Formats: sequence, structure tokens, C-alpha cells
Amino acid sequence: MSETKNPLGLSSIPSVSSEGLVPVGRRTSLGSYLAALWNRRHFIIAESRAKMSSSTRKDLLGYGWLFLNPLLSVLAFWFIFGYILQAQKGVDNFLGFLVIGVFFFGYTGKCMTGGTGAIRSGAPMIKGFQFPRAALPISVVVRNFLDFLPTVLVMTIVLAVVPPLEVITWRIVLVIPIVILQTIFNVGLACFLARLGHKIPDLTNFMSIVSRFWLYGSGVFFSIEDRLSGQPVLLELMQLNPMHAYLTLTRDSLLYGVDSDPKMWIIGTVWAFGLLIVGFLFFWRGEENYGRL
Repeated sequence: MSETKNPLGLSSIPSVSSEGLVPVGRRTSLGSYLAALWNRRHFIIAESRAKMSSSTRKDLLGYGWLFLNPLLSVLAFWFIFGYILQAQKGVDNFLGFLVIGVFFFGYTGKCMTGGTGAIRSGAPMIKGFQFPRAALPISVVVRNFLDFLPTVLVMTIVLAVVPPLEVITWRIVLVIPIVILQTIFNVGLACFLARLGHKIPDLTNFMSIVSRFWLYGSGVFFSIEDRLSGQPVLLELMQLNPMHAYLTLTRDSLLYGVDSDPKMWIIGTVWAFGLLIVGFLFFWRGEENYGRL
């Protein structure tokens, strides 16, 4: 910064070099963007905690709905698919099979729908503050992750006390890397859909329909391997579904205590890191447009 003087010797307004300055909202380099995002990690966590379960705080049972909603969903799905449609045939411990499917798919489903509307719901914050916009979809995932953790505990207790009881093995610790992989996948998914949701306002409503198709195609209510055993090509395609991989890995580790097919670990890992890279870069490239709401 330098200060200039007029002919009378009086000081004028100091001049400031524009080197290194960028216009507000301009997309920075990827390295700078990641650094700025990391520096705001405390903001992301605080914002996630502030909005955690905001939809149930004023209810009579409050946070209890975090557990009651999936449990009641399990009961409804068990009655329809297990009792009426007899989808439990050929599935060991169908109740546990269903509990894991509903709880784990619900985690990703909420990240998907929340991520799609992240930019539009965060419009006031975008207009009022300068920050990496990726903080918004990531905050959605963090918020749902914080909601998901206590439900995992409830799910484990349900599996441990409701017959038929399964023998718990050391493989239960594998649930930790599975949840990590699923969370990484959710971040990539939320970032990818956040940019699409910004471009297409009606996408939020459409994603609820997509979520239902994905729900039924992920093996939440029935075993894909048993149902499609006579259609090897279709079975191979269905097994590439990332949610089917995460559900299979969790059921094998937590419910049945057996080693999973290495292919399921490969599918889950490739989807997690592949979508994280693609989704984040796709979101970052649209950074300059998110303030135009």
C-alpha cells in the first residue's frame, strides 16, 4: 500500500495494490478452494449441529423420532413384504435384514434429498456471507451423519435382543469403514446433486421419486441374489448398485458374521471415492453461479 501527495503537500487517499485480490463469488483455484473449505470446518460442524433434527425439536417426543421413524418404517415394511408378500422366504433373520436395509438406506436417502436443495435453502447465507459454497451440501451430510450415529446404536441393540439372535463376531468392527465409505459416497452425491438442484428447481420434487426406485432396487426388502438368480446379466448390473454393496457388507459383518465377497468392497470403495471426486469437481466448477438465485 502506498500513499500519494497532491501538489499542495496534503495526503490523499492511500492506494492499494489489487494483486492477489479476486472478485466476490469468483471461483478460486482448486487448492485454494479446498484450503478455504478446511478453514471453515468448524463453521460446517456448528451449522450442522444447529440444524440437527430441527424438524423434530418442537415435537412432543423430540429426538425420539430419530429412532421411532425408522423403527415404524421397519414394522410397516415387515408387514407388507415379510408377512403379506412373503419376501422373507430364503432370507435368514429377515427382521434384522430389513432393519439394516431401512436404517442405512435412510441415511443416504436423506443426504440425497437434502443435498439437492442445499443451495436454494442456503440462499440467505450465500447472499450474506462469502464462503466456499461446498460447505452447504457437506453440512447436509454432516447433519445427517450426526442423526445417523445414535440410530446405529439403536439398530445394534435391536439386532442383539430381538430373536433370532445372531452371534456377534469381530467383523462388527468392519461396520466402521463401511459407514465411512458410505459417508464419503454421500458427500460426493450431495455435491453433485446440489449443483443440479440449483440449475433445475423442480429436481427436489423429482428426487423423491428417484429415491423410491433406488430403495426398491437396492435389496432393502428382499435378497437380490435370490430373486434374480435366473437372470445373471440383470443380477450383475444390480450388484453394481453402491447401496446394495453397502447393505450387503453391513449385513455380512453385523448380522451374519461372515466374510463378504471382495467384489462388494471394491464396488463400495470405487463408488465412494469416484463419486466424491466427480461430484466435488462438478460442484466446484459451478461456484460462480450459486449467488444468482
